[in-house]
Amino acid sequence: MYICICNGITDKQIRDAAKAGVTNLTGLQQELGVAAGCGTCGDAAAEILAEHRQHKAEPVRPMVYRPALA
Repeated sequence: MYICICNGITDKQIRDAAKAGVTNLTGLQQELGVAAGCGTCGDAAAEILAEHRQHKAEPVRPMVYRPALA
């Protein structure tokens, strides 16, 4: 989905930038040009970055083997 209409930036591009290490809106502006035009996409772009940080911070729970009861 397009997040920044002015520069044609999608949510996937923002997520890819986050995976590559961009951590804030200023970084997105420098890398992709997000919120560098009219600025109305800034909140949505920042929300996508926050979701990425939250997802990254969640610990992965190891699977535990539990034998079936007979």
